Amino acid sequence: MGKVPKKRSLADKVRKTKTSIEIKNNPFEVKINRKKFEVLGRKTKHDVGLPGVSRSKANTKRKETLLKEYKLKNKSSKFIDKRLGEYDNKIAPEDKILQRFAMERQRVHDKKDMYNLNEEEELTHYGQSLAEMEKFNDMVNSDDETEEKGLLSAELTAAHFGGGGLLRKKTSGDQHEEEGGHRSKSRQELIEDLIQKSKQEKRERQVQREEAQELTEKLDLDWKNIHSLMVKNTPKAEQADKPEEMPKLDPYDMMVRELGFEMKAMPSEKLKTPEEIAREARDKLQKLEADRLRRMMGEEAGDSVQRQSHLSADDLNDGFILDKDDKKTLAYQDGKWNIGEQSGENEEEDEEEGVSAEVDESEEEEQEDDGDGDGDGDEDEDEDEDEDEDEAKEGEVEDGSSEEEDGHSDLDSEQESEDVGREQDDEETGAEPKKSLSEEEMKGQQEAAKAELPYTFTAPESYSDLKDLLQGHTPDNQRLIVARTQKCNHPSLAVGNKLKLQKLVGFLLEHIGELASLSPPELTTVDKLIPELYGLCQMFPDAACKAMQRVLGDAAHSMEEVLEVKGHIAFPDLDMLIYLKVTALLFPTSDFRHPVTTPALLYISQALTKCPVRSLQDVTSGLVLCCLAVEYVSFSKRFLPELINFLAGTLYLAVQDKTSLGYTMVPPFRTSGKNSDLLVLSDSESCKNWNKKSLPLSAAQHLELTTDQDRDQHRLMCLSTCLDLVKRCCLLYKDLASFPNIFQPIRTLLSKHLSTTTLPEPLQELHSTILEAVSSAPVTNSRLVFDKKKPIPLKLLTPKLVEVLDYGKKRGGTKEEREKERMIHKYKKEFKGALREIRKDSRFLAKEKLNEVMTRDAERKRKVRELFGSLATQEGEWKALKRRKKK
Repeated sequence: MGKVPKKRSLADKVRKTKTSIEIKNNPFEVKINRKKFEVLGRKTKHDVGLPGVSRSKANTKRKETLLKEYKLKNKSSKFIDKRLGEYDNKIAPEDKILQRFAMERQRVHDKKDMYNLNEEEELTHYGQSLAEMEKFNDMVNSDDETEEKGLLSAELTAAHFGGGGLLRKKTSGDQHEEEGGHRSKSRQELIEDLIQKSKQEKRERQVQREEAQELTEKLDLDWKNIHSLMVKNTPKAEQADKPEEMPKLDPYDMMVRELGFEMKAMPSEKLKTPEEIAREARDKLQKLEADRLRRMMGEEAGDSVQRQSHLSADDLNDGFILDKDDKKTLAYQDGKWNIGEQSGENEEEDEEEGVSAEVDESEEEEQEDDGDGDGDGDEDEDEDEDEDEDEAKEGEVEDGSSEEEDGHSDLDSEQESEDVGREQDDEETGAEPKKSLSEEEMKGQQEAAKAELPYTFTAPESYSDLKDLLQGHTPDNQRLIVARTQKCNHPSLAVGNKLKLQKLVGFLLEHIGELASLSPPELTTVDKLIPELYGLCQMFPDAACKAMQRVLGDAAHSMEEVLEVKGHIAFPDLDMLIYLKVTALLFPTSDFRHPVTTPALLYISQALTKCPVRSLQDVTSGLVLCCLAVEYVSFSKRFLPELINFLAGTLYLAVQDKTSLGYTMVPPFRTSGKNSDLLVLSDSESCKNWNKKSLPLSAAQHLELTTDQDRDQHRLMCLSTCLDLVKRCCLLYKDLASFPNIFQPIRTLLSKHLSTTTLPEPLQELHSTILEAVSSAPVTNSRLVFDKKKPIPLKLLTPKLVEVLDYGKKRGGTKEEREKERMIHKYKKEFKGALREIRKDSRFLAKEKLNEVMTRDAERKRKVRELFGSLATQEGEWKALKRRKKK
């Protein structure tokens, strides 16, 4: 059903017609929308507008909606009209009043009758009204608990609920007693009788419990006598022969008992902090140095060192000493007292204690050296394994004449000094007096102490100090000096030690470079110093990073300067190769970007690209760089095109016939010339007596080959190293999708041009292994080719038909496009209208806020004027009163 239209009166119609006519006749209220030109047949709806009327309607609508919302903003209280039928026009006013009256009566009736009792009925107890019954506040409470809980005696019930006996209705017997002259008992007497009866009942119950207990004990005793007669008495012989049958235990009980005997957790010894370990190592070295200096001066250990024995509080210090030999042991053996001296056992125990003490001391030395000597400890086991693998890899290009030593501890010299000190202690504590040394023995001891390496060293302040400190010592002693310097100057022992050890990192790097640049290079000393440098690097990674960055930066800068002038540069020297190897040992090479290893890898790539190959020494240096590059990318498997190019060029140098090769060489190699046959053998008979060896690292600095036989041996060594590197690269890059394409040049060189007949057997095996690995790789990607284009069709002269919807407007496109354009136009129109309405609402609210502010200001001004007026009136009255007083 629709809304019922309102009936309009004739006066409303006349008023509306009159108002609209007046507005239309007023030229200031009418707006005429002029057109640029007239169009025949076009109907317009908005030729004439009434902006005043529209504005007044909009303001009225905003006052009814927006203004009310603004007034109720931030207000939670509301007035809700809940009157019955207030807004229902279908109910007559009389019906509304009746319904409201009935609902109000019902609400009042429900609330009044909620706890309403029937007042006509009277509640009684024993025939008496409860309203008239006297209230007793001193009711008798029974504190004695009875066995029959919850049951009350008749007297107590009568006393509590029957009015205490005084208000109870009198029977005929009671009346007869009163008439006979007997007085009824008072309430106090009744209460006393009740108490006596309760005590008597309690006493009787106690007597009954005692009698029951005696009967129970008597029955138990009789049962024991009868049970002893019922048990069968077996002779002792049968009992001895027959084993006792133990009852089976419950598995849960067995488990509980086993848990009771389990080993409890024992408290472990407190772990030492790094500061405590460093302090103990420093103290130990200082003690050993003091012993060495004492022996140098010709003093005996017992002259100046006195063992401090423990003195008790009762010691009189009178020189009386109770030796161990005077102690007697008390034992009981074979039923007799055995009092004697067990010197042999004591000696054995002393010997065992001495052995255990030696083992403990050696273990402590190993722990200290593991913790302080190399700086890595148990946490760097994986890195140690990586270092071992790297050293094994480096064996391809290093001298193999160095002995295997750990280089992490200086146990030998310390153990010797401790043995000497222990012998001196044994001589002091022994029963025999210590013999004095002769002059010759004393001089020999002094010479040995002078020749012995000191135990404490001060940290060098400059590289010259470090050089003076290490000069003239063997590689092992140099390692010991650096290790003891690190222990004596640990950062936790003094404030400035940290800066000293950070400087020591740079000094060691400079010393390693100088050792590598000597002729011949001292690679054994470098190998001994690298573990100590690794320990310092782990302790101060920032200082080591900056020192190595400085070395690499200087090398890269010098390379750029030479390239700018000459356009090419020689291969790096041996010291730079050692620095690159040390970088791989000290810093991680598997990071995507690292501040040290990334510049080192870029330096290697640039050297493999810009350094031309002109001699066998250059080939050796290039292969060393390739070994380092493979070591750098062994974990990350990063692809290096410079590495593959150099290996392919090295194989190209071993090909004899280069006329039908069909392969273009890439710098730093040349296709033809005297330097393109560096690895071609001069005599094919050289392969027969060739043995596979590692490429010496010293060959990168100085290579002496006098005969053709030596040159051929070195060429085969270089070719073997190259094939090994190619094999490792195949294993690294076999997962790449472009693996067959990358190794296609190497495959062509090995299969077609480098014949296996002229190679030794080890190289033939490598040759076949590489070809099999490259050939077995599946081709996953196809070659890129140009797409076949469709032929361009001829231009047609067929006109394009465009649907014209409106005159002067072309509406091309499909139906969906036209619908989309229509929706976009409608959206823009609505959006503009919404923005316009929002602006009008904002102006309306701003105007209302301004009116509120002006109203408040006007009200405040009015009140201020009233106050000033009242004050002026008071002032005038006061002055008038004052004048009257003066008169």
